[in-house]
Amino acid sequence: MENTNVVVRVASAEDARYAAEISDETERSAIARGTGISKRPVEYIVEKMLQGKAVIAIDTNGEWAGFCYFEIWSNGEFISNSGMIVKPDFRKHGIAHMLKNALFDICRQKYPAAKIFSITTGLAIMHMNSELGFEPVTYSEICQEEGFWQNCKSCVNYEILCQKNRSNCLCTAMLYNGKQQNAKQIEEI
Repeated sequence: MENTNVVVRVASAEDARYAAEISDETERSAIARGTGISKRPVEYIVEKMLQGKAVIAIDTNGEWAGFCYFEIWSNGEFISNSGMIVKPDFRKHGIAHMLKNALFDICRQKYPAAKIFSITTGLAIMHMNSELGFEPVTYSEICQEEGFWQNCKSCVNYEILCQKNRSNCLCTAMLYNGKQQNAKQIEEI
């Protein structure tokens, strides 16, 4: 079900006022679900907004409804889609789909040859990723930059990740390979 009272757009400096609430809601959601959601500091969320690397859902009353962002790794070879959070009152209205699709479109337009990846414990995110052409992969097929893995430190499952030498965790890694998808599209023409 789509929510027509919500607009999804690229986040900007004017949205920085929502950053603390987004950060807090991400932490609350991780605790409530007992899942591997990494809390991001307010400054990090604001940075993504200022860089044009985030999308936000805003309702007609000016309330934030959802948020997610992307990060560039390995000189543009990899793009991570991260930080999906939908405010509890807005859940089950298609907002996560709207956010995911908008973020994915931005990443594909700006970085058409990049490998876009996501790691998640959330079944709903796995379904959305699959619908967009992501496939489950081993951790060795996604970004190996130290900075990416440092972002996992605030996750409740970080100790498991370290014990497994970053070869696996409770999250499922999913990858959209832009080069392979572009080649498939050319073959179909």
